[in-house]
Amino acid sequence: MYPFTYTKAADTREALNSGQRGGRYIAGGTTLVDLMRETVEHPDTLVDISALPLREVTVTERGGLRIGALVRMAEAAAHAKVRTLFPVISEALELSASAQLRNMATIGGNIMQRTRCTYFRDVTAPCNKREPGAGCAALHGYNRSHAILGTSDSCVATHPSDVAVAFAALEATVHLLGPDGERSLPFADFLLRPGSTPNREQAVRPGELITAVEIPAHPRPLKSGYLKVRDRQSYEFALTSAAVALHIGGGVIREAYVAAGGVGTVPWKLPAVERHLIGERPSDRLWAEAAEHATDGARPLKHNGFKAELLKRTVERQLRTVGGTK
Repeated sequence: MYPFTYTKAADTREALNSGQRGGRYIAGGTTLVDLMRETVEHPDTLVDISALPLREVTVTERGGLRIGALVRMAEAAAHAKVRTLFPVISEALELSASAQLRNMATIGGNIMQRTRCTYFRDVTAPCNKREPGAGCAALHGYNRSHAILGTSDSCVATHPSDVAVAFAALEATVHLLGPDGERSLPFADFLLRPGSTPNREQAVRPGELITAVEIPAHPRPLKSGYLKVRDRQSYEFALTSAAVALHIGGGVIREAYVAAGGVGTVPWKLPAVERHLIGERPSDRLWAEAAEHATDGARPLKHNGFKAELLKRTVERQLRTVGGTK
């Protein structure tokens, strides 16, 4: 491990000052510390923000939900309002990592986590995400766990977060605070596709701090849920997953929110699936037809072509479950 300095911020102003000078924010540390141990990352300064007042879960005036960046994953999953208003978030969190990690990791840290691509974490392998211009070993290596959506010639690594898939489906907003004040980003713009700059993963400016993730109010009743398919049920990342939320009124689907994980370089919103559902009556045939659109634009690699069919089946199954025709 490379030498570094450590400071604990007493308040937001102190944290921002340290961040502006190049310090890296750390709270639970469940991702960054691992990367430092593996010498993938070697920041000069760590700024501990765990004492900042960003630990509240509140219902907004319009009926949405605001989750503070330092709320632990386990706390958010167990929160009564999260479970009642948006079960898809609780389910995604409870299917993430291990109980020990969920007790430490924060919501802000979770959406900032970096890929679990083995080539990224192997400092002897070429990786454009770790070292721009080095090449991508996964393109022609063993790429079973890699992305089929949103890839580029520079990177095919998947985004590992489960709850980020739920946030993408629900069209959440990320609130940030930086040297220039507050700003908000749609979740769809917060995480960046690799393109030719895979080393830039989030649209976060230098020194900015995530303060909260906000889920907007959605029409009610809203049924939602999260399905994760993985090689084993205990601590494992998704081969594919589906976050689904449906507003059904008068026997017709009025609103549909669908996103997939484990298959994209970012949590992958599925607008073609959503469009196919809206205005239709729930049926097994509808779910199957809509799920066919889940792989629009997919670019499977040598070892992960199975993910296309697996994704369609996962989306269809979760649509059926949430839509009430299972």
